[in-house]
This record gives sequence, structure tokens and C-alpha cells, in this order.
Amino acid sequence: MKPTLQKTGFGFIETGSERIKHDIYIMLNGEVRKRKKKLSKELYGTSHKISRAEAEHIYEPEAEGLLIGGGQFGRVHLSPEAEAFFQEHGVQVEIKPTPKALQAWNEREGQWLGLFHVTC
Repeated sequence: MKPTLQKTGFGFIETGSERIKHDIYIMLNGEVRKRKKKLSKELYGTSHKISRAEAEHIYEPEAEGLLIGGGQFGRVHLSPEAEAFFQEHGVQVEIKPTPKALQAWNEREGQWLGLFHVTC
């Protein structure tokens, strides 16, 4: 069962009654995991640009799409290599500022992954 996202602010996201103070992935089975930002940061010097390695890390073959909460000000984006990876695998990607992505996540149906950046 996918978790409901309650609230976000600079540096946090709330899932149910839990306040999390780091970026997260939400997997198809509803598991919330800490984001492995180093997969992108090591290559680009920032976690605002998602690398192919990070795309491969979050990918699940059954996924229809990936909803990205791109930060409070929407600064996160895909690298061209990550974008190509998702296209090759037929995964639709949608990026919204994290506050708007919460509502989209809660209304979303189907097999979607989530990546939520909680700062910038």
C-alpha cells in the first residue's frame, strides 16, 4: 500500500505520522527509503541532477511512472542519460515542486515510484 504524504517544508516531508528529514524514494510496494544522493552527487557535484546510476537504482520493471518532487523550489531535474534510461524502459517521468508533488502523489493511481527532494 502506498503511503499518504501529509506535508512538506524546507528540509522535511511527512508520511502519515512520521516526519522525515531527508530525501526519500517510495517503492512500488510502498516502502519508503532514504534517497542515495551520492549516486548523482559524485558525478555532478549536486543532488539536483539525477544521474543514470540513480535512475537505475530506483527503477523497478513493473513501474509505469516516476513522480519526482523536485524540491521546494523545483530545482531537481533528470540528466539526459537518466531521461534516456526511463524512456528506454517505458517509464513516464513527471517532475513538480515537492509541495505540488505531494497532492499529485496522493491522487495518483497505478504503479508509480516516487522520489522526493526536501530542500531547494
